[in-house]
Amino acid sequence: MLFEFGRPQDILPGIKGIPFGTGISALILLKVLQSGKLNFSRLQTRLWIPLFVVMAIHVPLAVNNFWALMTFKDMFLLFCVYLGVITFVDTVGKMMTLMKFWMAIHVLLAAMGIAKGGIGIGAWMADENDFCMVMNMAAPFGYFLMFSANNMAQKLKYLGCLGAFLLAAMASLSRGGFIGLASVGSYCWYRSPKKMNALVVLLVAIVFMVLLAPETYWDEIASSTSDETIDKGTGAERLYTWGIGMEMFLHNPIIGIGQSNFPWTFDSYQEGRTFQGRSIAGRQAHSAWVTLIAELGIAGIVIIGMMLLQCYRDLKLVRTRFAPPNSRLKHGVTVHPGEDVRVYFARAMEGSLIGFIVSGVFISILWYPSLWIMMSFVVALRNIADNDQGAQVAPPDPVPVSRRLPFLTTARG
Repeated sequence: MLFEFGRPQDILPGIKGIPFGTGISALILLKVLQSGKLNFSRLQTRLWIPLFVVMAIHVPLAVNNFWALMTFKDMFLLFCVYLGVITFVDTVGKMMTLMKFWMAIHVLLAAMGIAKGGIGIGAWMADENDFCMVMNMAAPFGYFLMFSANNMAQKLKYLGCLGAFLLAAMASLSRGGFIGLASVGSYCWYRSPKKMNALVVLLVAIVFMVLLAPETYWDEIASSTSDETIDKGTGAERLYTWGIGMEMFLHNPIIGIGQSNFPWTFDSYQEGRTFQGRSIAGRQAHSAWVTLIAELGIAGIVIIGMMLLQCYRDLKLVRTRFAPPNSRLKHGVTVHPGEDVRVYFARAMEGSLIGFIVSGVFISILWYPSLWIMMSFVVALRNIADNDQGAQVAPPDPVPVSRRLPFLTTARG
């Protein structure tokens, strides 16, 4: 987590050339194999296999074999980390430790992003839109763990984390990121423990944003719907790019054109066309989902779609299993403070995935580690829930129809 997200190798001089990520991922895989706990029972884990098969087919066939191979390698290294998380994070205490460490890294990223004017440390977070997506995925953890905290000091700590993530997202001036952040905020309110308390928190967050966001931020957000943007600017360019991406899919509907090959095949599908008189060959799809459709075709849509659907099912199971009975009677929407922390983990992860999905409509983030690491958190949480079913809250006893309910008294004990 530290070397993938915190990226000290991009900060400290002299160590950037050392392949920390590759070495650590290989060691994690070795430890998983030595543990004898390698488990492919979860659907998400099994679906990595057909995903790798499709990607391996593209290595010799893609227009740019090198990038197809490098993306295949990066995904395998992520799979090693995925296996490490689902194997060794097997208790609530370990999950809490991991979540705190993951959040601490993102607070560091937020601070550096604010200082650098809305961009991340480097590598895949060097773009302001990608950096904003990372902050959108972190925000639900600050929000929901604030409600899970048992004392004011902890609540203020998580509130401070949430504030840092919001400030960093605003510093990016990302219009697509703002839509992703709005979707996360809406979800957080919908799943909040107490709706009125949550409304107060969200109103404070909005006032916080209004007071601290620079005028250029709101100008940038307002420009996303302007005629200039939609007809001639980045909006029009995205629509043109997505149209080319759909043509790629229609010509290669089964397995697509190959991972990370969108920029390398773009020009051949333009067929002499230009955008406002110029070629934009070499451009990314600027959408995770157009990238998926064009690069992996129906096979990728089915595999990754099933992964995300199973993540939703796993999180829903955790939310309902560890929620009190009266919450289940209200369709699992209301969560009461002080209940099992696994409920808050599940809601934070669900909100984080929503942040990725919505932000991904506008940026090419499919092959970044954010989605795949979050998926490992989800699977680990489901494993923890299944390993500790004794903590499940029992449903209320049914009340016979013929029996009258006693009046409630004010006596305690």
